[in-house]
Amino acid sequence: ALECVLNIRFHVSTQAECPVQLNPQRAVVRYSGSVAVNCSASVPHKGMGWEASEGAVTMTRDSLITWRVSNLIEWDIQPFCYINHEKQCQVELPVTIYKTPDSVSISIVDHSGPMIEGKQYELRCDVHNVAPVQDLTVKWYKGQTLLNQTTFIENSKTPVNETTTLLIRPDRADDGAQYRCEAELELGAEGPQPPPKETSGRLNVELYYKPKHFNSTETIIKNDEVTLNCTVKANPAPTYTWHSEHLKEEISFSVLQASTVLLSPGNYTCTATNSLGSDSKVFIIKSEQTVKFTDFYIFWGCSHRMNFLFHYYATFP
Repeated sequence: ALECVLNIRFHVSTQAECPVQLNPQRAVVRYSGSVAVNCSASVPHKGMGWEASEGAVTMTRDSLITWRVSNLIEWDIQPFCYINHEKQCQVELPVTIYKTPDSVSISIVDHSGPMIEGKQYELRCDVHNVAPVQDLTVKWYKGQTLLNQTTFIENSKTPVNETTTLLIRPDRADDGAQYRCEAELELGAEGPQPPPKETSGRLNVELYYKPKHFNSTETIIKNDEVTLNCTVKANPAPTYTWHSEHLKEEISFSVLQASTVLLSPGNYTCTATNSLGSDSKVFIIKSEQTVKFTDFYIFWGCSHRMNFLFHYYATFP
């Protein structure tokens, strides 16, 4: 263990004290793309060169030499620039070779057809043939909203396949929502900007949910334009039934209007039903005369009391 530590310290010291500079100091290259990195000497020397499995530069007395490869396909290449000064030393060039995915796809695990409100579902994102995986981030979106993101701890230089999942529990507001996943390679400042990314297709959610009225009762004052509107959102579309002692026949419309149906004062119960359940709403029609009589009574009572008080104060100054 001590020998290993000493070797690491010697290597770091050699890197730091070696009188050559690399530009850039790190190379980020698309698979099968081209790369060029300069190595320059800051002191007189007896020779310098590049060692690499591709693009090696034989030793020369020049003070600027370039490692160049026009079609880089070696995933684990480890080039270094060396110089013979007081002694030979070298500086290694970190190289990251990246490859965007061949495909990114999104699916629902073990399910087909419409989703049901309130149930939990698992979405799956498959990323095929991407490198390096340690620089990969998979992002989940609903519409334009970022829901979650996943990074990876594997350390692999060659392409791999990756799968991530997302659990959702949709409600009725999610009917028609679009989900997608996005694979992004975050390669640092030396990498391409903006970071390269590939996006899946859109997963359109069709959601089934039962009828649900905003309120369970509604009071209406009877006049010539009375309308009872029982329309409610639901999927599948609901059917409607009406019940009242004033209705003499079955009605399946969601809206009742005084112009087509005789609507007498009383209670009218509407029930909206689909395959997931039902919900009812009671419409209470009150007579306009009752309201007018009550208003008159209150007005008369107040006026009578005011007249009495006025008379009292006028009599006893």
